[in-house]
Amino acid sequence: MKVWFITGTSKGFGRVWAEAALKRGDKVVATARNLESLKALNDTYGENVMTLALDVTDRAAIFAAVKQAYDTYGRLDVVLNNAGYGQLGAAEEISEQEARDQLETNLFGAIWVTQAVLPYLREQGSGHIVQNSSIGGVNAFPYASLYNTSKWALEGFSQALSQEVQPFGIKVTLIEPVGYATDWSPSAKVARPLPAYEPLREARAANPRPFGAGNPEATGPALLKLVEMEQPPLRIFFGKGAHEMIHAEYGKRLAEWDAFKALSEEAYGA
Repeated sequence: MKVWFITGTSKGFGRVWAEAALKRGDKVVATARNLESLKALNDTYGENVMTLALDVTDRAAIFAAVKQAYDTYGRLDVVLNNAGYGQLGAAEEISEQEARDQLETNLFGAIWVTQAVLPYLREQGSGHIVQNSSIGGVNAFPYASLYNTSKWALEGFSQALSQEVQPFGIKVTLIEPVGYATDWSPSAKVARPLPAYEPLREARAANPRPFGAGNPEATGPALLKLVEMEQPPLRIFFGKGAHEMIHAEYGKRLAEWDAFKALSEEAYGA
């Protein structure tokens, strides 16, 4: 039996993953901004689930929630940073507040949870921090520049983190989902449109799911296999089409770096 701490469990992946853990008999601390959205978990799983109201932009509240979870169960085995949303719009369209809100939730929320759990994981000499990143964390797509920013930053943070905590027996994994039939797009926030970018919106509307629409329920068993691994990967895609895309993308990057190698080295000086 494992003890999980999961953010953003009201719907989508967070709800699927919380239920996958609960169905096999694990204990789950399920958090969401709206406690009422978690009532069904209490009704179904009873004492195996602890539901907490939590806004991941509130650092003090995160530390308090993590302490409550640890004090209740005596350990934390899997910490899953899932809370987040998509901020859509061309870079020029994004307001200052929209940009800050996107980073506060998708990036800083995960950082604060990570900081809150690390003292407990270090003391117990184990634990697995799982970050819900995105295909948008390893590639960038038009009309999602701020969302890409939040996930690319999470990727860099987590890669460095994995090296820092490895000596303490703590594992880190970034899950990078592609397109799934969740309510991600309908629940995304959209910036005030500028007429100049209407062709961009039309092109996006014509191909809204370039990776298709995977079944969210299929990710539950995959996640359970992941957290049971003795040596889990730092990064793993969830879904189809990602491997082909990333091979093409990194091929382009390597070719461009190589093409300008002489200029790069010229910039080094004598």
